[in-house]
Amino acid sequence: MQIIDCHAHIYSADEQRYPTTPNPLRVPGGNASIEDLRKLSLAHGVIAVRPVQTVSFYGYDNRYLCDAVKEHPAWTSGVCTLEPDDPQSPDVLRKCVTEYGVKTLRSTPGNNRTTFDHDGVRLLWKTCAELNATVDIFLMSPAWVPSAEKLLRAFPQLTVGFDHCLDLKPGPQYKKTLSEVLRLSRYPNLYAKVDFISTGTEIGYPGADLHDAALRIIEAYGPERCVWGSNFPNALWTPKVTYSEHLRIFTHDLPLSSHARAQVLGQTAKRLWFPGL
Repeated sequence: MQIIDCHAHIYSADEQRYPTTPNPLRVPGGNASIEDLRKLSLAHGVIAVRPVQTVSFYGYDNRYLCDAVKEHPAWTSGVCTLEPDDPQSPDVLRKCVTEYGVKTLRSTPGNNRTTFDHDGVRLLWKTCAELNATVDIFLMSPAWVPSAEKLLRAFPQLTVGFDHCLDLKPGPQYKKTLSEVLRLSRYPNLYAKVDFISTGTEIGYPGADLHDAALRIIEAYGPERCVWGSNFPNALWTPKVTYSEHLRIFTHDLPLSSHARAQVLGQTAKRLWFPGL
């Protein structure tokens, strides 16, 4: 079975070449470079990864992401993140795609992260469509859903990855949030990243408090529209669940059919971002 990691953040140890933002969110212990990710992922049978720009460390300076994916085109599919309020962002996106081989824009809300119903967001999505790139939508709040739906309706042919499924987690908003995630399955171009077990679980491995949500989302979207991501580096982003444990949840613990398991762990991602594998 081919396994592809669809959500991992990378950090260079060379902060002279790749300067950080002020007061960056650092990885405990470091060891989160593209080389560290490759070593860890290969040790777990993961053949390819989608590195995602780390805004909490580099802001919107995508140089490390771009250099990493240009150096490793055979097994990476890069996801850049750009500021929709910056009028230069469409030109930067073109450069990321055409010069460095980046495949995806991670789309955040415009107007200081308040809405996707925004001219800058639309222009970036339009640029993605022109470049035959895809979008990962950073849709992390139910309050952003109505504006996000406007973009999904306006760009029905654009492949859109659904980051973290509205940051789904146990708690008072769980039922409402899950209901919204399930409702959004009506958009056939939206692909769910079912990686929220490791980010949201309150109990740690095997994340049983979110198994039902994962199974319901996979059923609603269909496994052909769901992908797995590690959320590397896990010491920072998923301290209750290791890389190995999060992968094991999907290889062993969730009661998935062999077909669904293969789709979620690799085949969906291969079709969308790694057709040459």
